[in-house]
Amino acid sequence: MNSTPVITGLGVVAPNGIGADEFWRALRDGRPALGPLTRFEPNPYPVKVAGQVVGFDSSDWIDPRVVVQTDRFTHFGLAAAELALRDADLDPAVVPPLEFGVVTASFSAGVEFGQQEIQQLWRHGPEHVGPYQSIAWFYAATTGQISIGNGLRGPCGVLVADEAGGLDVLASARDDVRRGAAMLAGGTEAPLSPYAVCAQLGFELLSPAADPTAAYLPFTSRAGGFIPGEGGAMLVVESARAARRRGARARAAIAGHGATFTGPRCFDQSAEGLERAARLALSDAGVEPSDVDVVFLDALGDPEADRAEERALRWLLGDRANRIPVTAPKTGYGRCYAGAAALDVATAALAIEHGIVPPTPNIRDCPFDLDLVAQARPADINTVLVLARGLHGGNSALVLRSPASTQGDD
Repeated sequence: MNSTPVITGLGVVAPNGIGADEFWRALRDGRPALGPLTRFEPNPYPVKVAGQVVGFDSSDWIDPRVVVQTDRFTHFGLAAAELALRDADLDPAVVPPLEFGVVTASFSAGVEFGQQEIQQLWRHGPEHVGPYQSIAWFYAATTGQISIGNGLRGPCGVLVADEAGGLDVLASARDDVRRGAAMLAGGTEAPLSPYAVCAQLGFELLSPAADPTAAYLPFTSRAGGFIPGEGGAMLVVESARAARRRGARARAAIAGHGATFTGPRCFDQSAEGLERAARLALSDAGVEPSDVDVVFLDALGDPEADRAEERALRWLLGDRANRIPVTAPKTGYGRCYAGAAALDVATAALAIEHGIVPPTPNIRDCPFDLDLVAQARPADINTVLVLARGLHGGNSALVLRSPASTQGDD
């Protein structure tokens, strides 16, 4: 029998905290981290608020020779991977290199680096475009740098599947671990450059609000889009057996995953897609909808999309839909695209560990018949359902369970 994959290390770089402990304290206390967009002069762009990672110095984490070759999204990924390995107390050198791999999710890749080089091309000509443009912008750049930097020669890849990719990478890592490998898995983003924001405006889903406390209000009567964020998380995934063998702490078990596709901007159909993905994930985990203790929402902030997500939960959970706690901590730090779902997985693992459902910052007037958590709530959490949707139509669901569910898994 295959041993259950478990999460043994959390590496977080987020607008509300660097490192799992700082991140969790901010989540638990409901401290939001949205503020005025300062990565560039936002005028004349309509986006005024963002979730920015403040106080992050890439030179604290990365060899300067690598810093100049890579984009900010890779800097976040390398730092998060280092934090995850420290948290797991796992030295990659002690694992056979062909049995340790990395898989990341990416939505926009190295857009800031790409913009700088395009400006060099336009202003000064092609001889002024740096050679690292050929690799720094690439979706797989973070995977490659983590692999090279840590000597990981096992399964390596990148999934480009919008926000849903942040859950899909955990399923991919789980499959690789079942074949005997340890994995680093997750996603980070840095989509806050003029070029990147212009590209996002095409979705017509970004909030133009100037007040950080009123800019990202999913599941309310004032929902008017979402706030973009940067950062993300990397996680160490091992088999429960391997973790037990080396005395590592299992923070959560990756129990089930499901994915569907319902087409771009078809939010009315995303209800069916989300419900189907959730049922597939629960079936994969061997549990019933009645076993779910907490749901982490996708929380797009578009009224039609919010209604579709509420409808999916009602179809899935039936009469319990208004009694099971649901939460969306990302309203406090922004929607970090592929990094958002990875952060939700890290949060879900921390919620299981601490027995606390973190709140949904800034939300006070939810008109939906849901138990949307507004303040941190103690709870006995064994099974968590995490939902994510991509802006281009992907739906994904991941089930995490308490590490106790892996006991005896030898």
